Amino acid sequence: MILHEFPAAANAQRVNVFLAEKGIDVPRNLVNVREGAQFEAPYAAMNPFHCVPFLELDNGTVIAESLAICRYLEDCHPDPALFGATPEMRAVVEMWNRRFELDAFMPMLHAVRNHVPMFAGRVLPGTRADLAQEPVMVARGRAAMALFLDRVEGHFGEAPFAAGEVFSVADITGFFAVRMTAALDWDIAQSHPNVAAWFGRLSSRPAFQL
Repeated sequence: MILHEFPAAANAQRVNVFLAEKGIDVPRNLVNVREGAQFEAPYAAMNPFHCVPFLELDNGTVIAESLAICRYLEDCHPDPALFGATPEMRAVVEMWNRRFELDAFMPMLHAVRNHVPMFAGRVLPGTRADLAQEPVMVARGRAAMALFLDRVEGHFGEAPFAAGEVFSVADITGFFAVRMTAALDWDIAQSHPNVAAWFGRLSSRPAFQL
């Protein structure tokens, strides 16, 4: 198998952290998305959604979307179990991962891409749609993230990780959601110290030394 990626992309980094935490080594191929390589052959046919990363299996199957890639690798290499070792834990990890993905990562993704100048004309990942950056998307994303951080601040005052006592893929998703606040000059250490402490614990793990 081979992982087609662009290491600077947040979703590629999510998969790379997962691989590092699992101790898995996968051959990698650089797809230079800044030069539009994802829209050219052979990558356009392999992944018509034009996003990185995507995993090409030896039989030609292509798995895109970072979480789908991680699920596949988890099934191939079940230890350590980052999606949960029991039915209960798998459900709890899924719950927290979805919370972070839907209520934090995605709002922040759109906020950042509508705010950072380098994303001008590329606000929708994997497309060539020349859409203008909209300040309202930044404000809405920031507001959504503030609500989310308020909800989880108490949780991280009691639990060391998203799903409780054990590190999981939900922490990886959460880390990259919270990391995007820096692009908006947002000091969460002042507003949400428990979340900031959890973020700091993750930052100190070897797998997160990106």
